[in-house]
Amino acid sequence: MKPWYRRPDNPIKRGFDISLGVFGLLLGAPVFFLIALLIKLEDGGPIFYIHPRIGRDGKAFPFFKFRTMKVDSDKSGFEIEAGDSRILKIGHFLRRWSVDEVPQLLNILRGEMSFIGPRPTLGYQVDTYDQRQRGRLAVLPGVTGLAQVSGRNSLTWPERIELDLQYIENYSLGLDLWILMKTFGTVINPDGIYGHGWEKKT
Repeated sequence: MKPWYRRPDNPIKRGFDISLGVFGLLLGAPVFFLIALLIKLEDGGPIFYIHPRIGRDGKAFPFFKFRTMKVDSDKSGFEIEAGDSRILKIGHFLRRWSVDEVPQLLNILRGEMSFIGPRPTLGYQVDTYDQRQRGRLAVLPGVTGLAQVSGRNSLTWPERIELDLQYIENYSLGLDLWILMKTFGTVINPDGIYGHGWEKKT
């Protein structure tokens, strides 16, 4: 039998996600409104970037972010480098402080994501997984996770997958709290915002 915290129907983890998600949305509402206004004023395009990602059990869901790039930039590729001309002026700030990730609170409240877990990935990435790597889909994807606090995008894609699998095999309430606390330091430190591998910030 799985430890209580590792059960898929664990009400403690889900309750934590909902409580923190609602608190975050209410507390940050004025700032989020300002960000939305600045994005709209810069080029008149959509406020959100919404793109399918693969979640638990391989199910696709609409993944929300504040838009940081010009409209349809993803058509020219998902790989982003520092100084990319496709990034909006406000986008540089949002990406630097990971504020573009805030709309994922909506994904959390919808039950598609958790605060802690492997980052959700693109369909073509999942298509390359071997049987062991598909274990990455056993839990809800997260806003932050073990790979994010261990190097973010400075890690190679295989390194990130391995860290995600380590998390899934060993996660506990203590590990989740440690990752959450470590995330604050990761946001302050800009290292790893851009790097190698597939899962760059898009």
